[in-house]
Amino acid sequence: MSEAELVLRSTRVITPEGTRAASVAVSAGTITAVLPYDAPVPAGARREDFGDDILLPGLVDTHVHVNDPGRTEWEGFWTATRAAAAGGITTLVDMPLNSLPPTTTVEHLRVKRQVAADKAHIDVGFWGGALPDNVKDLRPLHEAGVFGFKAFLSPSGVDEFPHLDQERLARSLAEIASFDGLLIVHAEDPHHLEAAPHRGGPKYEDFLASRPRDAENTAIAQLIAQARRLDARVHVLHLSSSDALPLIAAAKADGVRLTVETCPHYLTLTAEEVPDGASEFKCCPPIREAANQDLLWQALADGTVDCVVTDHSPATADLKTADFATAWGGISGLQLSLAAVWTEARERGHGLEDVVRWMSARTAALVGLDDRKGAIAAGRDADFAVLAPDETFTVDPAGLQHRNRVTAYAGKTLYGVVKSTWLHGERIVANGEFTPPRGRLLTPAP
Repeated sequence: MSEAELVLRSTRVITPEGTRAASVAVSAGTITAVLPYDAPVPAGARREDFGDDILLPGLVDTHVHVNDPGRTEWEGFWTATRAAAAGGITTLVDMPLNSLPPTTTVEHLRVKRQVAADKAHIDVGFWGGALPDNVKDLRPLHEAGVFGFKAFLSPSGVDEFPHLDQERLARSLAEIASFDGLLIVHAEDPHHLEAAPHRGGPKYEDFLASRPRDAENTAIAQLIAQARRLDARVHVLHLSSSDALPLIAAAKADGVRLTVETCPHYLTLTAEEVPDGASEFKCCPPIREAANQDLLWQALADGTVDCVVTDHSPATADLKTADFATAWGGISGLQLSLAAVWTEARERGHGLEDVVRWMSARTAALVGLDDRKGAIAAGRDADFAVLAPDETFTVDPAGLQHRNRVTAYAGKTLYGVVKSTWLHGERIVANGEFTPPRGRLLTPAP
């Protein structure tokens, strides 16, 4: 404590040991100690007292489409990281597609890092991409500092990022396993998607029928089989089908190196509530029925599903047409993810400690940042969110920091107001006011 430059004090600090009154000492952007609430503040240190507002570790969102460079009219590092900071997120990992070029070679990674360097309000890391023709690039990308590799098992929606068939999946996964990398997978089977009815039009039930659960279930089963055969690390992205949960649980019990995420929109929105033509609710795989949602929550509680991430995938408003078949699929959720999940979690009897575990501790662990991120503990980065958990707000799209303010949460009243967000011991947003960008570009620990 004697070397602390800053002391943050709250009657409710979420730590790995539980929530308690505490003083958090910070020096040079790092937490140096978590001490009793009434610990004396050293001479020369600045104290910030948050009263009964909750001090929690900054969230780590490992699934974000920033789209920069190349589709910056959809989103960009400046706007995406501001939105994240406003929502209590202090670290994000950027997906390799929807930008031009996609992050599929070392040179493309260099371009992405160069673009992000002076625009990031929070810390940013990068995924690489696994394509049918870039197996030779996977190890160099790993060595250059990506956190893993994303693949699609069905068409991605953009021509420059083709999907892997089972043969190419095996080839890419074998290469990634050779250096113990991580493959993260959009798991929908293209054959089930092709066989599904495709009526188009404004009715959500027709869109839902075009993305059946069987497509997810089959693709996940195939991925598990490949991971088991190769003893490879795999991660299922944006799980929406609860039918796949028994298969996932069995694989984990058998020792398959499998992790799984789901998203706020699957946990807080339901198919039954989607109005006709409201393609702001469109994403792939789709938002499913309320009974399905209940089972996803149960899987989070028992650990079958590991973590919650946004899959923030924005587009310009003109691409969100009233025809679900042609509208761009993606939910913009960075700024609202903490509040949306907390609102539903508290209704279901979960505490903020659970939310922090799902959205910070486990996401940090997924990408190997749990030595630096994801907890209020000595030696971790001094990244925090200050939350008034019982205060509410009504979502007004005009108040969002996303470049395109299209949101499925418009008009919803949510619990949890982020009062301020801190990065490396510096307050980066409070009361809607932002500092200049201070984020760092991250690479995995050696």
